[in-house]
Amino acid sequence: MEEEAKMVGAAFVDHYYHLFDHDRAAVVSLYHPTSMLTFEGQKMQGGDQISAKLNQLPFDQCLHVISTVDSQPSAFAGGVIVFVSGSLRLHEEEHPLRFSQMFHLVPTGEGSYFVQNDIFRLNYG
Repeated sequence: MEEEAKMVGAAFVDHYYHLFDHDRAAVVSLYHPTSMLTFEGQKMQGGDQISAKLNQLPFDQCLHVISTVDSQPSAFAGGVIVFVSGSLRLHEEEHPLRFSQMFHLVPTGEGSYFVQNDIFRLNYG
């Protein structure tokens, strides 16, 4: 169970940040109507609201550089908790922005997962 959670978390992180960095509009496919995002303290629910928030961020291009990925199996619906730390490189910024993000992934029943919960924070230090 632990090893499967680790593999699911790693594969999800690769897929999520690749989509975010190269085709941000496609990220909405990873969320469902019940999904919730807390982005820098602002809460929204459902794929449409989440997509609107992510697509109105004040930068067009970015690159996520992942430092750590920690995953745990979740007793809730066979899900996986994924905690990510890394940096966000914006083309117009000289210094990368450090961030942390937590995902609760829930199986779809078709062999894949969707994001039920997503919490994102920039780390100022």
